[in-house]
Amino acid sequence: MGGGDVSKEMGTCSLAYRRGDQKLRKFVTARSTKFLLFCCIAFAFVTIVCRSSRPWVNSSIAVADRVSGSRKGYTLLMNTWKRYDLLKKSVSHYASCSRLDSIHIVWSEPNPPSDSLKEYLQNVLKKQSRDGHEVELRFDINKEDSLNNRFKEIKDLKTDAVFSIDDDIIFPCHTVDFAFNVWESAPDTMVGFVPRVHWPEKSNDKANYYTYSGWWSVWWSGTYSMVLSKAAFFHKKYLSLYTNSMPASIREFTTKNRNCEDIAMSFLVANATNAPAIWVKGKIYEIGSTGISSIGGHTEKRTHCVNRFVAEFGKMPLVYSSMKAVDSRNLWFW
Repeated sequence: MGGGDVSKEMGTCSLAYRRGDQKLRKFVTARSTKFLLFCCIAFAFVTIVCRSSRPWVNSSIAVADRVSGSRKGYTLLMNTWKRYDLLKKSVSHYASCSRLDSIHIVWSEPNPPSDSLKEYLQNVLKKQSRDGHEVELRFDINKEDSLNNRFKEIKDLKTDAVFSIDDDIIFPCHTVDFAFNVWESAPDTMVGFVPRVHWPEKSNDKANYYTYSGWWSVWWSGTYSMVLSKAAFFHKKYLSLYTNSMPASIREFTTKNRNCEDIAMSFLVANATNAPAIWVKGKIYEIGSTGISSIGGHTEKRTHCVNRFVAEFGKMPLVYSSMKAVDSRNLWFW
């Protein structure tokens, strides 16, 4: 056999080998892909079956809800201003929450609420009454239009827990109930859904100066130092402290500037507890138009508030935290 024939034969063998190797790889890859897909489908199926076949999970949740229901509920403290359609929607929604005890509407308008509005809301609460219990509704009428009105002391509250909320924000009842459970584990602190953060200024010419930052800073850093009272639980005693013990200059400042009463409350609670607020994860449904946070210069005004309050308190009481409370019952993985 000549050298050319040998070379040709070896080339033919090499080509056949490569083709066979390619077929084998395609076969193995196809089998691997099918096997992986099968494993994913099997895992999903087993997970669904296990979740549906574990009655102890649902029963334990029911037991926890019954235990929670045996304790006092919470008072909904709703701030509103000439947005009657939003007020009706919010009250209609929260009236269906099982642990709600009463609703106090902070009313600072020059004219009192109309009889038709009060009648409408009372009818809503009657329809939502359960087990003979009807949620109490009260309008807290204020002569002066001030943001401090939302934290004015209410001496005859039946519950220790206060859920402060704006009239244009909706949370599912199970989310509110979970936040209430979190608050019950730490009733001296604020527990809320809207975190914010302050940062110390690093420049040498601005010692002890702080900058207020919004949601994106919290998201990026994973850190917060306050939760806003537009959606937060706190103990009713802080209404008394805000009204009677907060420096009058701070209340006058918030009235004049129509801003930062929520930051003032965060300062008050942190100063009393030396502890951080607790952020609860929850889906927020905003049913109204944009508020003052969309106005130009909002962050600068809030920064000014933070530094003004630091001067009034004589220190920075806010405490940083990276903890977030999550209801694992509604998650596949946690």
